[in-house]
Amino acid sequence: MTEGQAPLLPPRTAPELITDIKILINEIQALYCFDAVPWVVGYSGGKDSTVTLQLIWNALAALPPEQRTKKVYVITTDTLVENPIVSFWVSKSLEQMKLAAEKQNLPIEPHLLAPDVKNTFWVNLMGKGYPAPRHGFRWCTERLKIHPTNHFIRNVIRASGEAVLVLGTRKAESSNRAATMAKYEIGKVSELLQSDFNLSNSLRYSETLPNAVIYSPIQEWRDDEVWMYLMQCQNPWGKSNQDLFNMYRGATEDNECPLVVDTSTPSCGDSRFGCWVCTLVNKDKSMEAMIQNDEEKEWLQPLLDIRNELDIHPDRHRRDFRRLRGKVQLFERERKGEKTIKNIPGPYVRKWREIWLTKVLSAQVEVRQNAPDEFKDINLITSEELSEIRRIWLEEKHEFDDSLPRIYQEVTGEVFKDLRVGADEKLLGNDEWETLAEICDDEMHLELMSKLLDTERQFYTRNRRLGIYDSLAKCFDTSSRSKEEAIANAHQKYDLKTAAAQGDIAAVKEQVEQFMERVEQRIEDPQHPSSLLKPNNDVEENQETKDSWANMKFAPKS
Repeated sequence: MTEGQAPLLPPRTAPELITDIKILINEIQALYCFDAVPWVVGYSGGKDSTVTLQLIWNALAALPPEQRTKKVYVITTDTLVENPIVSFWVSKSLEQMKLAAEKQNLPIEPHLLAPDVKNTFWVNLMGKGYPAPRHGFRWCTERLKIHPTNHFIRNVIRASGEAVLVLGTRKAESSNRAATMAKYEIGKVSELLQSDFNLSNSLRYSETLPNAVIYSPIQEWRDDEVWMYLMQCQNPWGKSNQDLFNMYRGATEDNECPLVVDTSTPSCGDSRFGCWVCTLVNKDKSMEAMIQNDEEKEWLQPLLDIRNELDIHPDRHRRDFRRLRGKVQLFERERKGEKTIKNIPGPYVRKWREIWLTKVLSAQVEVRQNAPDEFKDINLITSEELSEIRRIWLEEKHEFDDSLPRIYQEVTGEVFKDLRVGADEKLLGNDEWETLAEICDDEMHLELMSKLLDTERQFYTRNRRLGIYDSLAKCFDTSSRSKEEAIANAHQKYDLKTAAAQGDIAAVKEQVEQFMERVEQRIEDPQHPSSLLKPNNDVEENQETKDSWANMKFAPKS
């Protein structure tokens, strides 16, 4: 039990808890039978969601068969980067749940959800180059968890008009959680059931899902009460609550997870399971504890190593000096009275995207060799993700040397089989890339020329070439300057904008003149890519007319 729980919720004795559970079962039954609105129960496999589902399961099982009239959907989201131990536990739980519900004639229907391949963790990190999530750039939660869940719930609402979301959230988790729950709470369900209120407009409103209300049956429970219920009440779909308890205990640093009998007794409540790649926490304490407490789980070490390497900060040396769309963006920071203006680092550069791919594939090979039999076919990264990463590198990054199949074969010893039809049919490949690399002076020159060539290749396969000039111009906008030039140009624009905002006309004129001078210098420099934009004035007008395509095609007869 955490110290913050005592002031939030007063303790209950065992007899008081038993009495309250009986009242809660009756409340769940009354709410279920109140209308035809379907229920969606969130299930993560953790202690809170397990207690919630057990209460609902037992309440429905106690109803006569003719009153079990509406579906109860049980949904779990697999982010594809879940802790493998927990992910395996949850998938097996859902399998047993489905069989048990059919055998007991209950309208409970489990669903395992997953993010769209374009939203997965590795596609965004390796494919697009998104840096490891931070509190200032938490791009993962919405893509991996919220989108799949909301998509399912919206489909339920679209079919039925409304939905009741049943969650295992508790006020005792934190004071912030308690405040959020209270903000959207209208009244207690037991009171609303006895009133004239329409329940579809009561309970607790959902912030993001219209026509959905949230019901949290254990919102007043404490950690010790959760464990007391799980240890005393058998799991109705056949999963062992003792195994769940042992999993929490194994994820606790001191391998201790006693039942709480007073405020001085620690609890397993602080054991948090989540994505093994999560960098939003300082450490993955649960996985560290699993490895420390159980020799049979040492095969998880490669995963923990990757997670810790992702969390290295600062990581400017791994990232591009431009943002994802190729622009240099500056930010101003003031510390101890000193103001600094720096560029915001962007996505991982190609080298590091390939390094992450190599590390994950290597970890997958090692885990398959050392893990127990049930994990021998584990996928740390799926074939669908690899195919999408390859597509992004080829089509969006213009890296037509196609390094992913080579890296895959070097690490795994197997030939990569792309799921996309025609993925191996290419006009440009590694030979052309090597030739281009020999001709170009530096990395930026190579990047520009590869973008120009591949942009032409992409339009070559289209029926209409509308927009090709705009696409080629974007190549110059993002890749025609060296790092130093691009950052200096961004600073000059920043200074110009600042001077204009301050109304300093003289400074504005000076900045504009300097800017135009630099543009002219770049165009005049024959070694600079911008010189390609300079018109050729050395050709005489009559010669240009003579050699035009129209004159050659429709030449006058002699």
